[in-house]
Amino acid sequence: MTSGDGTPLRVGVFGLLGSGNLGNDGSLEAVLGYLRAEHPGAVVDALCGGPEVVSARYGIPATRLHWYRGEYRTASRAGAVAGKGLGKLVDVLRTAAWVRRHDVVIVPGMGVLEATLPLRPWGFPYSLFLLCASGRLFGTRVALVGVGAAAIGDRPTRALVRWSARLAGYRSYRDSLSRDAMRAMGVDTSRDEVYPDLAFALPTPRAGAPEDPPGRVAVGVMAFHGGNDDRARAEEIHRRYLDGTIRFVRALVDDGRPVRLLTGDACDAPVVAAILDAVDSPLVTASEAASLADLMEEMAAADTVVATRYHNLICALKVGTPTLAVSYAAKSDALMARMGLEAYCHPAREVDADRLLEQFRELEKRTAELRRILTERNAVAVRQLDGQFTALTAAVFPTAAPTHALRETP
Repeated sequence: MTSGDGTPLRVGVFGLLGSGNLGNDGSLEAVLGYLRAEHPGAVVDALCGGPEVVSARYGIPATRLHWYRGEYRTASRAGAVAGKGLGKLVDVLRTAAWVRRHDVVIVPGMGVLEATLPLRPWGFPYSLFLLCASGRLFGTRVALVGVGAAAIGDRPTRALVRWSARLAGYRSYRDSLSRDAMRAMGVDTSRDEVYPDLAFALPTPRAGAPEDPPGRVAVGVMAFHGGNDDRARAEEIHRRYLDGTIRFVRALVDDGRPVRLLTGDACDAPVVAAILDAVDSPLVTASEAASLADLMEEMAAADTVVATRYHNLICALKVGTPTLAVSYAAKSDALMARMGLEAYCHPAREVDADRLLEQFRELEKRTAELRRILTERNAVAVRQLDGQFTALTAAVFPTAAPTHALRETP
């Protein structure tokens, strides 16, 4: 595909990609699949958090998102503070120069318009604002595709997010709650659509192999410390979450169930280590999944899934495994409702191992019924995402005729 002057169309992808979060990378993978299928002539590169990982894994050139390499480390010394401050100024020029080289920039999914986890305004919200403002300045179409949003209490963060959304050339959301949140923040969402999360566009792996142990429970854990407004209670929230999860895993082991511990971000590793230390049993093992495809294979091998991270839930639901959500945000509740499992949510801030075990047993009684429901809902999600990619092509690739159709692997 070419731009108006006959040169290849230049497409950038932007976000905290290659930084250890498997959900973010899965969203990128879905968009790259779309671009390669429908716009094979486009020249694609990335401005992202982990350029080395993105280049090695996806075969595209990538540039570091921040000039200052210590951006996400706490700055306590004067030199670090000065470095961060200078980096914010340098990033204005770096981001503008990168955006200007592109015809289209896509922000693939992710919760880029929310602060459900701890977030500083001058971190990613500032970077997103620079992107969208540069796009408006230079006429580059910036598309926020299938993104998550939520009400934000912190005023500077809310202002940056609101202006980023207003300046973007295209917006779609992964649930109705996200669109409602942006409308409440003063963004005109009258032309914005809602589609399933982009990860539902990824290929579905095979079902569990015969050698997989019967009765396996996949438990997806998270380094959960509450949200942006919970900083004062962060350690208390984390301790309650960890203690409740350990008690739940111990109860499963006492029942003789094999437990497979899963994560969705590199920062979750200490939680896995704490559980393995507390529940010293050969029945408890830890996965080293490095992608959403790996996670889906783990979920497919399980009889049942209990998970916290949003994209752990998506992987489990996509492969049709009955799932119980340890929910830390409304987006998880909305996802479970979309897939027909709204009765199986448990609050991450108040994990009660006894109640969680009760819900788990109720879930397992309906295994066959829930697998049928998930098969039907997944088929609907694939069709809806085909519509998402068709709409994206029409909005930001106006000279192209849509040819894309999602295909499930057998």
